[in-house]
Amino acid sequence: QVRLVESGGGLVQAGGSLRLSCGVFGGTFRYNAMGWFRQAPGKEREFVATIGATDSSTSYADSVKGRFTISRDNAKNTVYLQMNSLKPEDTAVYYCAIRPGVRSTHPNEYNYWGQGTQVTVSS
Repeated sequence: QVRLVESGGGLVQAGGSLRLSCGVFGGTFRYNAMGWFRQAPGKEREFVATIGATDSSTSYADSVKGRFTISRDNAKNTVYLQMNSLKPEDTAVYYCAIRPGVRSTHPNEYNYWGQGTQVTVSS
């Protein structure tokens, strides 16, 4: 059984920064792609960023490109999301997810999910 645990969420003012972490327990982390998604109240879950397994290639949603950076540390079985220049519209619960093979922007292609961490950006 694979378990994902997010941390690092919180309350921050607009323009501020946060770094989210997602620890992966079980499975073979280094051979799996990782993704970050978010869900705001009353909205569907949306793609934020994804990183590949072997080449660590990345892809971002247009809304966060240039502000957010996804990275991974295979030695620590952890994926990160560095969020800079935060905006009120970034407020959401952020989820990490894992899937075998190549990275993907589609949430239904991910096998396991974390419980989520709340990010709130005040104006």
